Amino acid sequence: MIADINSVCTYCGVGCDITGQVQDNKILKIYAQNDGYVSQGKLCIKGAKGFDFVHSEQRIRNTRVKKSFIEKNFDEMPRELKARAKTLKDFDEEYFETPYEFTTSLAAWKLSEIKEKYGRHSFCGMGGARTSCESSYMFQKFVREGMDSPHVDCCARVCHSPSLKGMKPLIGEGAATNPFDDIYKTENIIIMGSNTTEAHPIVSNRIIKASKAKTAEVTVIDVRNIQIGKYGKELVIPYEANLLVLNMMAYVILSEKLYDNKFIDSRCEGFEEYKESILNDPYANPQFLRNIKGYEELADQIPEVARQYANKKSMFFWGLGITEHLDGSYAVMAIVHLALLTGNIGKEGTGLMPLRGQNNVQGACDTGCLPYFDPDYATPKEIGLMTPELIDEMLKDNIKAMYVMGEDIAHIHPNQNKIHKALEHLELIISNELFMNEISKKADIVFGVKSAYEKTGVYVNAMRRLHLSQPLVESDLPDDWEVLRDIENKINGEFIYETSEDVWNETKEKVYSRFHGATYHKLSKNRNRGMQWPITKEDTPILHLEEFRTESGKGYFQYHQYKLREQIEKLVKDIPFEKNEFYLTTGRTIVHYNNSAQTRHSDALNSRYDKDVVLASKEDFERIGSDQIIMKTQYGETAILPVKYTSKIKPGTLFTTFHHPESKINYIFGDEADELILTARFKSLRVEVEPA
Repeated sequence: MIADINSVCTYCGVGCDITGQVQDNKILKIYAQNDGYVSQGKLCIKGAKGFDFVHSEQRIRNTRVKKSFIEKNFDEMPRELKARAKTLKDFDEEYFETPYEFTTSLAAWKLSEIKEKYGRHSFCGMGGARTSCESSYMFQKFVREGMDSPHVDCCARVCHSPSLKGMKPLIGEGAATNPFDDIYKTENIIIMGSNTTEAHPIVSNRIIKASKAKTAEVTVIDVRNIQIGKYGKELVIPYEANLLVLNMMAYVILSEKLYDNKFIDSRCEGFEEYKESILNDPYANPQFLRNIKGYEELADQIPEVARQYANKKSMFFWGLGITEHLDGSYAVMAIVHLALLTGNIGKEGTGLMPLRGQNNVQGACDTGCLPYFDPDYATPKEIGLMTPELIDEMLKDNIKAMYVMGEDIAHIHPNQNKIHKALEHLELIISNELFMNEISKKADIVFGVKSAYEKTGVYVNAMRRLHLSQPLVESDLPDDWEVLRDIENKINGEFIYETSEDVWNETKEKVYSRFHGATYHKLSKNRNRGMQWPITKEDTPILHLEEFRTESGKGYFQYHQYKLREQIEKLVKDIPFEKNEFYLTTGRTIVHYNNSAQTRHSDALNSRYDKDVVLASKEDFERIGSDQIIMKTQYGETAILPVKYTSKIKPGTLFTTFHHPESKINYIFGDEADELILTARFKSLRVEVEPA
C-alpha cells in the first residue's frame, strides 16, 4: 500500500513543504502539494529527485571506530572497555564496526580523559545546521554544559554570520523581516549577490512570476550575468564592489532628498551623522565609477536603481555574494541603511531578505550554535572561539578534541591545507554523519545517524518559518540528539530526554522570545503553513511593524567607508594585470547542494554535474590557452579543472562551483575573511591560472 506523508525538504533554507510517496519503507517519489505554502506546488530538482541518498548502499548504517585509535588508546582504556575492544569486528581496513553502547562509552571516556588532561577549553563542537532544532539545541548544550566548553560553532561561519552581525545591532534581529509571499505585494525587488535560480529556486519562481505579471520591477546586481537577470535590469559590478555600490545608492537617496523623513524621525537614531559621512565620502559619489575601466556605465545605472528603491515599495534580497567578503558585515549594514532611509521595512511588501543556505541554519543560530550567542541570542557566560580561531588553536595544540555534527570542515571551509594539518593535531574527532565525507574519513569515532527524512523535528527556514517534520521512512539509526544524550549520560548523567518532543519542550522555553508558543501540537496543526517566529498564541509574519527589536526600539545608522583594494584599485590606478592573473568567484549549481554530501549519492542529480567546472570569458580564450586549467594561490592549488568559455563572464574574471572535494577548490583560499565575524572571502580571490 502506498502512503502519502507530508514533511519538509532537506536541502536549502527555502524550506519547501513536501509529500513523500512511500511503499514498503521506501520513498518512491517526492512532490509538492498544489496548496503548499512555501513550495506553491513546485519543487526544484533537488527536492523532487534528490531523495535516493536515503536508501544508498553508501549510507553509514552502523557505528565505527578507527583501528589506529583503539591501538593508540588501548593501554589507557578502563578495564571493561579494554576487554570489549578485544572482541571488535573488522568493518574495513581502517575501521572496526562497533556496538553502539560500547562506542558511546568509549567516546565518553576519551572526552573525559582529554578534558581532565588538557582542561575544558581543549574541546570544541562544530555543526548543527543540517539537522533539527532539537539536535542543534542539544549540540550546543552538550558542548557548553556536558563538556563545559564555550567553543561551539556552525556553518553560519562560512555563510550568513555577516547577515546576523550586520542586521542585529541596527534593528535587533538578524533574520528575514517578511514572508516570501510579500514578493507578490511589492513594487520593486533588488537581488544582490544571489544566484537565486540556482541556490533558492522556489523563491526565484515567485520573483519571476511577479516580473512577468509586471507587479514588481526587478534589479539584479552581481559580478556576472546570471539567469534571473533576464527578468529585469542587470548590473554587472567589479569584484569586492558591494559596499561601494550600496553606499553610492545611499548617497543618491540622501543628495536627492529621497529619504523618508517621517520614518527616520520617528523610528531611527544616528541619521545626521550618517548623512554627513556619506555625503562627504568621495567613494560614495557614483561619479567615482567613471574611473573604473569597463564599468563606467554603472555611474548612470546605480542612481536609477537607488531612485527606484526609494520611490517604490521595495524588497532587498541577498545571498553569499554579499556576505562572503572582507566587508560582508558592513555591506549588510549598508543594505539595512537603505531600508531605514526609505522606510522599506516594517510593512507588507517591503523588507530585508537574507537568503539563508542550509535547511536549518536559521534554527541552529536561534538555538545557540554560535560561540557568542546562547539560545535566543542571549549573551553566554563565556564567549567561545570562532572556527578559524579554533583551527589556529588546534595547530598550537590547545584544542585536542572536536565533535562534528553534519559539517564537513575538511571540504567546505577555506585554507584546506592548513585545516588538514590542524586536524592531525587532534587526539579525538567524533562525527555524526550520513556518509563517509571528508571529515568523517578523518574521524576516530563515527556515528551513523538518521537523515531528515527519517526523523521528527523542527526546522526553521529563511523566513523564520518553523516546520515540524515527520519521518517519511522508519530507521533504527539514532537521531543526533540521542547520540549526544547517550554520551553525556556516561559523563554527567544529566540529559534526561526520551523523545524529540521532550527536547523541543526545553528548546522552546530556552528560545523563549521566539519559540515559546510553538508546541508540537500547534506546529502539527499548522504543518502545511508552518509558523513564523516570534510565536506566542499566534505567529508573526512581518517583523518591526511598530518598533525594532533593539533595546530602545529604534533603528540605528552606523556608517562604514569602502576601502579601495584588489581589482578596483588596479582598474582605477591602471595597474596592469599579469597574463595569468584572474579574479575568481564561487557558487552553486542547481543540482548540487553545498558539499554534495547527499546529492552525490543521488544518481538523478550527480549524473547531471559530476565534476566542478570553471566559467571564463570567451574574450580570455587565447589568454588562458586551454580548456583545462589549474588555479593557484600562495595557499595551494586546485586539481585540473575543465573550462567552459561564455559571454556571461567579464574578461579577467572566473567562476567555479565547489561541490566535489576532489576539485580542491577550497585549498586555494586563505584566512582572509570578514573583519568582524571571520566569514571567508569565497566570493573574490586573485588566482594564477596555469593551462593543463
